[in-house]
Amino acid sequence: MYANATPQPAAPWYRHRWPWFLMIGPVLVLVGGAVMLWLAASRPDAMVVGDYYKQGKAINQELRRDREATRLGLAFAARYDAARGQLEGRLDSHGQPLAAPFHIRLAHPTQPERDRVLEALPDAQGRFTAAAPRLEATHWQVVVEGGARNWRLAGSWDWTKQPALTLVADAP
Repeated sequence: MYANATPQPAAPWYRHRWPWFLMIGPVLVLVGGAVMLWLAASRPDAMVVGDYYKQGKAINQELRRDREATRLGLAFAARYDAARGQLEGRLDSHGQPLAAPFHIRLAHPTQPERDRVLEALPDAQGRFTAAAPRLEATHWQVVVEGGARNWRLAGSWDWTKQPALTLVADAP
């Protein structure tokens, strides 16, 4: 009986499940690598600056503007009304309303194309309303500066977690 048994021909390799199972890992690595390469090429890092010396000189100018805000005793308070799409608040100098126009710069943490600059024209009591429709719920870097860019207040703000933004000048 054993002498007359004819061996069955083996099935080709692609008919077995183990070669396919063993190929899943390397194929997933290749697909993941291609996706990462595409992401790296299509979204350049916007946080890297090319001219470090120029940036260093700008820091000194920023410190000068911070000291000017402290000298003026500036205090900024604002709230975002999402229903109306408006940023409302007040700017004071030594407790007195400041009625001069100023800018509010909202810098997105990772995507510079989403940055916003709001123009604020306060009334005689220092209150202002600035249009900011569809303000994204993220951690904004906020810079409030005079119309002539002679002073500035800076801070960070996430309006969904901290409804009121308060910036007070305290430069050394």
